[in-house]
Amino acid sequence: MRLSCLQQNLARGLSIVGRAVATRTTLPITQNVLIQTDNSRLKLSATNLEIAITTWVGAQVDEEGACTVPARLLTEFINALPPERVDISLSQRPRGLHLRCGRFEAHINGAEAEEFPPIPSVSGGATAVIDAEALHKAVAQVVFAAATDDSRPVLTGVKVEMEGEKFTLAAADGFRLAVHKASSRDGVPEPVSFIVPARTLAELNRVLPDQTDPVEVTIAPSKGQCLFRLRNIELVSQLIQGTFPNYTQLIPQAYASRAVVNLQEFARAVRTASIFARDGSGIIRVHMAPSGQGIGGKLNISSKAEEVGENTAELEASVEGDEARIAFNSRYLTEVLGALNTPEVALEVTSPSSPGVFRPAGAGKKAEGRDGSQPPEEGEYVHVIMPMFVQW
Repeated sequence: MRLSCLQQNLARGLSIVGRAVATRTTLPITQNVLIQTDNSRLKLSATNLEIAITTWVGAQVDEEGACTVPARLLTEFINALPPERVDISLSQRPRGLHLRCGRFEAHINGAEAEEFPPIPSVSGGATAVIDAEALHKAVAQVVFAAATDDSRPVLTGVKVEMEGEKFTLAAADGFRLAVHKASSRDGVPEPVSFIVPARTLAELNRVLPDQTDPVEVTIAPSKGQCLFRLRNIELVSQLIQGTFPNYTQLIPQAYASRAVVNLQEFARAVRTASIFARDGSGIIRVHMAPSGQGIGGKLNISSKAEEVGENTAELEASVEGDEARIAFNSRYLTEVLGALNTPEVALEVTSPSSPGVFRPAGAGKKAEGRDGSQPPEEGEYVHVIMPMFVQW
């Protein structure tokens, strides 16, 4: 193997696949990166046996070949080089890579490419084509709500539902639920659903902002794996087997009070309240007060810690329904408000002991009215948070 490429392109490629390199493993070869030539391009692959990421880098290939070398060592060396051309060749004894960039030269010991675990191929299954921007927004608004502990494995994933040209992402951890509905560019012929590890989607979302082309999502016929194909990047993930909770039943079907408030002001009030909430069990209290004249109202955000002090912020809001009080975990509030990108947010409350529902303001117009709420319609987002029990 003999080729040359630009240092900055190689560094970016290694940073992309590096997210799939195993950190703690009983199979040391998974701490390597597989380097191959492929149709006059440089192909980089890494896998931890749960996620596999492959990317292609533009290169001038003079001789075909393949090798696998330690990912961390190669990445650190390439990142330290100047932004110039890097010449790469395969050495036989010892097996490894010879690299040269300007006045810098190195040899990195490696292993035969055949020793590297095979990268799974996914073909023949249902495929949907989704705009990168739409997928990025959907993932960003749900992935943080997935569980981080393995006590219930299905909750560490994100439920993906595809039907025709519609797709839905849903995540829950037992204390909160996030659901996003949107449209795909090309849909699936038959409805399909599967559970993708949240970590997979988090890694996917790191590269989506740089993508302008749509993303192909393919589910293996066995439903054991899925493939996300982007421009010059492929990500293959194992799927989580099991039954995801019926999340539509977790969304309250009615509310007694609804407040619409400026998102930035709400987020700022929550950030300041979180400073005091750190020493007060992470509790933030929300008081919704209608004006009594049918227009306007107040949203009071407060927190307190016995040994530290207390904090209060009063926001202008449009409140309909009854006066209401409810308390939330400060981190959950911070994360849902950070995921929204509309000027205003709506908070729907039934009682202090019932879940609170957050929506982008203007979303769910069909569900407005105190007699009933519904799961989000297409293009909508709904976030449900269980309350914390406090003395008012």
